[in-house]
Amino acid sequence: MRLPDPILDRPIRFALVGCGRISKNHIEAIQAHAGRAELVAVCDDKPESLAAAMATTGVAGFASLDALLASDCAADVVVLATPSGLHPQQACAVAAAGLHVLSEKPMATKFDEGMAMVRACRDAGVKLFVVKQNRLNATVQRVKQAIEQGRFGRIYLSTVNVFWSRPQSYYDAAPWRGRWDLDGGAFMNQASHYVDLLDWLVGPVDSVHAYTATLARDIEAEDTGVMSVRLRHGGLGSINVTMLTFPQNLEGSITILGEKGSVKIGGTAVNKIEHWQFAEPHPDDAAVQTASYDTGSVYGFGHPLYYDNVIKTLRGEASAQVDGYEGLRSLEILIAAYRSARDGQRVGLPLVF
Repeated sequence: MRLPDPILDRPIRFALVGCGRISKNHIEAIQAHAGRAELVAVCDDKPESLAAAMATTGVAGFASLDALLASDCAADVVVLATPSGLHPQQACAVAAAGLHVLSEKPMATKFDEGMAMVRACRDAGVKLFVVKQNRLNATVQRVKQAIEQGRFGRIYLSTVNVFWSRPQSYYDAAPWRGRWDLDGGAFMNQASHYVDLLDWLVGPVDSVHAYTATLARDIEAEDTGVMSVRLRHGGLGSINVTMLTFPQNLEGSITILGEKGSVKIGGTAVNKIEHWQFAEPHPDDAAVQTASYDTGSVYGFGHPLYYDNVIKTLRGEASAQVDGYEGLRSLEILIAAYRSARDGQRVGLPLVF
């Protein structure tokens, strides 16, 4: 089916479904593009959350996605900031209504449901965007450029650490958190962006061997996990994740060690370049320190940059940087890790069903 014509004569209209923890980032990102983007509706099944979002934004509110889709709010894109396990069903409903879908991470908690989202949007002739805003961090962009320039030579080892803290009260505040069907654990939820970064920077991933454990939190899924990966180019990698760091978030980092270069992006959320050394100098090196930034949030500042690409895509000025197919890549690695931890064996990619 042919995609809708580019929207050039007015702002792109967004409706936000889910007014919880991450909704503030989406609202602010849309406001950052005033004149090119407009929030026209918010939706949440919790009356207090919906009322707060309506008061903040001044737009129409709906208590259900069905009510929003049946309304005359005239949205072009529906943003899914709901529990991850709800994304597939909601995305399919939005696509059937002829609207584009923008899904927060992870796009789904099951690989077949992620594929169903891609098929539904493809068959309906609408776009599916999956939020991976950390790719757009200035720090990460510097590393991506260095890799594309071949400055590392052969990459030997890449390591990701996500050492954060999520107390029991975090999970108790929203009963869907930590559930297998709606959320997953530390890998699927908190480390999802970091799994994506490893694959995007040095992948693709060839195979996975993982262990998971629920050591201290009263949840179904894991609060701690380790994952070893073999990369398609022959290098190795590891991802180490815990939500039990005392007493607060400590580190969200990626380290890349290569034949001719070594780099670490650290801070609490890959926001600081802590080590940058290459065999050969390059003009880009002078700008490395200005790429680091302070952040009080693990989300970073990538949402406005991500929305910029969404807007340009729907205006016919660019291609989607992270579409449904890109979203499936990190989801497949996560599902492979859970399968490996469950069965106690290495899992190769692509997955076989």
